[in-house]
Amino acid sequence: MTATSAGRGPGNEGSSGTGPGGPVVRREPSRDAVLIRRTLAEIQPVADEVTSYFYALLFVRQPALRELFPVSMNLQRDRLLRALLKSADLIDDTLRLTEYLSGLGRGHRKYGTRPEHYPAVGESLLSALERYATHSWGPEAEAAWVRAYTAISQTMIDAAAEDEHRAPAWWHAEVVSHEQRTAEVAVLTLRPDQPYAFTAGQYAAVETPWWPRVWRQYSFASCPRPDGLLVFHVKAVPAGWVSRSLVHRARPGDVIRLGPATGSMTVDHTSDSGLLCVGGSTGIAPLKALVEDVAEHGRRRRVEVFFGARRNTELYDLDAFLALAERYPWLSVRPVVAEPGGVGGLVGPLPEAVSRCGPWPEYDGFLSGPPEMVRKGVETLLSTGIPQERIRHDFAGDQVTAGI
Repeated sequence: MTATSAGRGPGNEGSSGTGPGGPVVRREPSRDAVLIRRTLAEIQPVADEVTSYFYALLFVRQPALRELFPVSMNLQRDRLLRALLKSADLIDDTLRLTEYLSGLGRGHRKYGTRPEHYPAVGESLLSALERYATHSWGPEAEAAWVRAYTAISQTMIDAAAEDEHRAPAWWHAEVVSHEQRTAEVAVLTLRPDQPYAFTAGQYAAVETPWWPRVWRQYSFASCPRPDGLLVFHVKAVPAGWVSRSLVHRARPGDVIRLGPATGSMTVDHTSDSGLLCVGGSTGIAPLKALVEDVAEHGRRRRVEVFFGARRNTELYDLDAFLALAERYPWLSVRPVVAEPGGVGGLVGPLPEAVSRCGPWPEYDGFLSGPPEMVRKGVETLLSTGIPQERIRHDFAGDQVTAGI
């Protein structure tokens, strides 16, 4: 999972342009960035083999670390590669890299990661890269990776140590309500065992008692509430261990664990721009929280919500959104059904419906839902006039608000 706006990273060689203050000169990437990206480009075609070899080395050298990882390692392998690619993309952007790594360091506390674990991870990583990056590896590349990993690990360690003084590694939360909205969608209300801070639009990792060490990320479906309760919308998906447990097995009284809140798909309340909110499936959950957030701040900013589903029966929270629209004249809600025969609203693919109702140059864009919808949604919002830096989502490859 994902946490970013849709902006591009640094490293465009030798290019320049014109900004509000005059010419903008883009720096060429550093030598370390070139070497690291070259290594990653070489191993991408054999990424599965690289990550499998890395974890095999790590568990042979440090058997005790195996208990920190889930039984199934497939998703974990994917996340490792994505984290490396993300770090490589940001290597020359110290501010964004530090923000990204600090979030990882804080989040890794819930897995039981300790500072003494990082050297073994680094040694295994370098060994795996040396084995598979046969053309780009050498003394210079190795030195670049050592410098990069030293900085990366220290940033994560420092962030975790600082966070340890402010918050627990995880929260226990009791299920106080479980509402089955459709055969595959449930709305869960949780009571954390101690105060839990978050901002509308963010998400948290969830672990169930039925699948220890398997964490999945879900967005909060409301603003912070006076009673401290948390609301999640969860869709059960095929082979989704956590999602299927939460939808079909969880009941009031069950206790799950929550990681810290994270994510940057939040509202800038210093802006007067409207909000264009596009949500597919349970991706509508954080958008509902954003609507509540705008209402709480008392400003009459235009908010346009497009709620997409394959068929009418999957518009499981439409009544609640329509009730909000009746209460707030600045809010407009448009249901979009992909299959023909929908009653009311728009018909067709969600991004196309948004485009037909555009353009939207005066709006900030918010996207939430399945990965393919988010990817197409970014292209659509760009084509309808929203600048890239004003498009927000929290999809980074492993954060999918529709649930996994």
